[in-house]
Amino acid sequence: MNKLNDTAAMTGRMMKHMYRSPDTVITVIIMPVMMLLLFVYVLGGAMSTGDGSMDYKAYIIPGIMLFCVATATSYTAWLLNEDISKGIFERFHSLPIAKSSILNGHVITSLVFNFVSIALVLIVALIIGFRPQASFAEWLIAIVLMAVFVIALSWMAVFFGLIAHSSETASVFTYPIMGLIFVSSAFAPLDTMPPGLHVFAQYQPLTPIINSFRSLLSQGIITGGLAIAFGWCLALWALFQSLSAWAYRRRMH
Repeated sequence: MNKLNDTAAMTGRMMKHMYRSPDTVITVIIMPVMMLLLFVYVLGGAMSTGDGSMDYKAYIIPGIMLFCVATATSYTAWLLNEDISKGIFERFHSLPIAKSSILNGHVITSLVFNFVSIALVLIVALIIGFRPQASFAEWLIAIVLMAVFVIALSWMAVFFGLIAHSSETASVFTYPIMGLIFVSSAFAPLDTMPPGLHVFAQYQPLTPIINSFRSLLSQGIITGGLAIAFGWCLALWALFQSLSAWAYRRRMH
């Protein structure tokens, strides 16, 4: 019970930091909405989904959702490194609290903030014409997959926040993630890419995750790629949670 209370206290502290920062709100919430509107109304007329069986708004929603996560988790790394730089971590470490709650608070805050950001993007998407085809069960699967993906990326943010020498350096870990989003099936079919890039995009981790969200939400079907998507997310979660625990012990001793 103490561990849960400590984690709740740490989460509440981080939530206050996130919502009191105008820069965070603009970057994490407004930027993804602007990306959505850009791709739909500025670039959408020149884009094609291949066979034309899907509206472009429906096609790009998964990529925008993952872009939300990438931008939000950069703040997790930044805020965690700020705590370290200011000596706050050492103060927490000296208190009679569960040490796991210090990192878990950052991860849970990231999960909550990401879901708020994604929900706002979906609301805007519905306003401009996106019509999901998912049943209740498919929505539930999509929510679970998104939660696992957010937690995996949040632990990645925690790890880089722990090992970075400055808060600015900590947050740039998401740049490669954003690059992978663009070099995937997020905004254009893989068949439109040059052969070498096509192969890379097809087998990189984010493509099956994006395709799974698209199948679930925009087509209302469950494909075999869903297991691959969950596998990538769970593997990244396990890897970076372990690395974060190692980096925390190394930093605090």
